[in-house]
Amino acid sequence: MVMDEALLKQALEFGKPYTGKGEVASYIPELSKADGRELGICVRTIGGEEYRCGHWQRRFTIQSISKVINLAMALEHYGFDAVFHKTKMEPSGASFNAMSRISDNEDIPFNPLVNSGAIAIVELLLPLGLDHMLSTVRGLCGDKYITLDEDVFKSEWTHSARNRSLAYLLQSKGLIDGNVDETLLLYTQLCSLSVTAESLSNLGQVLANGGVQPETGRRLLKEEVVRTTLTMMLTCGMYDGSGEFAVRVGLPSKSGVGGGILSVVPGEMGIGVYGPSLDSKGNSVAGQKVLEYISRTEKLHIMDRFVRHTVPVAQN
Repeated sequence: MVMDEALLKQALEFGKPYTGKGEVASYIPELSKADGRELGICVRTIGGEEYRCGHWQRRFTIQSISKVINLAMALEHYGFDAVFHKTKMEPSGASFNAMSRISDNEDIPFNPLVNSGAIAIVELLLPLGLDHMLSTVRGLCGDKYITLDEDVFKSEWTHSARNRSLAYLLQSKGLIDGNVDETLLLYTQLCSLSVTAESLSNLGQVLANGGVQPETGRRLLKEEVVRTTLTMMLTCGMYDGSGEFAVRVGLPSKSGVGGGILSVVPGEMGIGVYGPSLDSKGNSVAGQKVLEYISRTEKLHIMDRFVRHTVPVAQN
């Protein structure tokens, strides 16, 4: 594998034409102010090397990538059974804010990386509170400058009717036992934290290294938590585009409508991408193309290591 800034520059050049093929999120008015032409990437290897290119320092809100951290923290503090009592582990095949898949026919959400499942999971985190969660996010992302973006939070909170409907539906099914407003407030606050592509690459580095921060040697997440989290990212992390993304890129990943994508190459590196121009599923259009270019060029697809010939091919 040859990972350097020259490769990242090539990947960004490959991805740039696709910035015009999507649109920035507008259902949260504050997000519509992003420049859809921007594109950046940062890579952190478990050996400590860092490579970056483009708008890798641009601050944006983490949005649904926070669901990765929320899931990991819920698993850490409350365990596998408590988490998956509230949600299944299956791809939904529906949009991230769909209500149709948690209706009279379904007792619990399909997975913890769509809005309904994530809201149910966040109720477990209420005893920890925003301050503790913010400190945790800063530690996992290696970024002490992560803060609550008040403008995005207020905009998102004002336009949260859909999520509020999901939250009350969850309450009606016994999946939220306490105060709906408190759960929805923390969920929205965690979506409104400001990060960069570098922040995401640092988080990916920790996940790639089995939960241990490589530079300090400190364990931040249990191995079994990382295994479960990465599996959910691979199967469900790109909403109803997860299957195609798994075929084209083949890396555990999670997107957010702020334009970020977190990707992990287990045992090797974390990758953070920023590109706020989104496709119809809410995933960064150009960001996906950048990751596809790198995955194909460097053979990072999770299946590449298994389909390569390990013994000489018989000659006819």
